[in-house]
Amino acid sequence: MTDPPTLSKYKIMWIWTLFDLPVLTKLERRNASRFRNDLLDLGFEMVQFSVYLRHAYSKEKADVIAARVGELVPPAGHVQILFFTDRQYQLTQSFSGRSRGRPEKQKPDQLTLF
Repeated sequence: MTDPPTLSKYKIMWIWTLFDLPVLTKLERRNASRFRNDLLDLGFEMVQFSVYLRHAYSKEKADVIAARVGELVPPAGHVQILFFTDRQYQLTQSFSGRSRGRPEKQKPDQLTLF
């Protein structure tokens, strides 16, 4: 029996998808909504309205996911995909306006797969 592959902070990738889609016509709004829903179906999580995030266990898997996203881009849409290792992602700092006394959302200690 072989040992399962070890996960490395330098091999696990985080895929950031940033996009600007036209939404002036009814068709463009429908295409933009479909694109957002397709990202969710691919396992992405919304970070901001036009910024989605997903992890992949390797650069090869991240490339496959990115290619799939590229196939889904609506006409006249502009999409950029950024890749970060898990180690680089750990260095991310996030700030938001909040009232005093409101607890800050904690990052998980480990990667949770569901």
